[in-house]
Amino acid sequence: MVKLSACIEMLFKEYDFYERPAAVKAAGLDAVEFWGWADKDLSAMAQAAEKAGVKIAAACVGTRDEKRARAISEFGILDGRNAAVFAENVHETAEAFAPLGIPVIIVTTGQELPGVSREAQQEAVIRCLSAGAAIAQRAGVTLVVEPLNVLVNHGGYYLSSSHQAADILKAVNSPNVKMLFDVYHQQITEGNVIANLTEYMPLIGHIHTAGNPGRNELDSGELNYGPIFKAIENAGYTGYVGLEYSPTVHSGRSLAGAFRANA
Repeated sequence: MVKLSACIEMLFKEYDFYERPAAVKAAGLDAVEFWGWADKDLSAMAQAAEKAGVKIAAACVGTRDEKRARAISEFGILDGRNAAVFAENVHETAEAFAPLGIPVIIVTTGQELPGVSREAQQEAVIRCLSAGAAIAQRAGVTLVVEPLNVLVNHGGYYLSSSHQAADILKAVNSPNVKMLFDVYHQQITEGNVIANLTEYMPLIGHIHTAGNPGRNELDSGELNYGPIFKAIENAGYTGYVGLEYSPTVHSGRSLAGAFRANA
């Protein structure tokens, strides 16, 4: 069986944000994850997770520094001049996450820059991730860069292919910088999910799941998550598999398909 984590940005929205860890635990899961942290009360989240008895599997890199936030918002990590900015954000995030024991920091590249070659943007991603790698290593955390689909949800986003993500990670060459493989996004982008998961498993540091089409429950579409979970397990993956989808019924009941796939 794989270890499941509930993304409480999308699941358990029936509850106040800081009540969601307890709701996740009551539904039978032992971990949560969320997106940005700069607008959240991390002390309240730490207390909520500890009281509920759940771990926090992952959250996104961020900053409370307005100037650095603007630089990343405008250019992402697609401009090499943002390498120092990104490194500072990784340091700030790792320090903020340390009391919560969050081991995985999610990184997105940002929107493709007009008038800049894809090759130049890829070199910038490599430079930025390399700048963050040493900080992540010292902090004992893993940065995971995430390909997203550009056909349905994230038009204009730079990194969509797991193959390109693998090329980037091989260039960075750090055990503390890996890929977030989102099964939903990669089904839309390239298919061949089990083969790609298996091939790139040494480079994968976190996994997300959702049904396709619709990004709803795991048993709601064309993806057969039973064999996918088995392939993840057989490949030796020991991290969390995040449930990052929009439920069509109460969140607790919506988990049934994930539990069946993971039986």
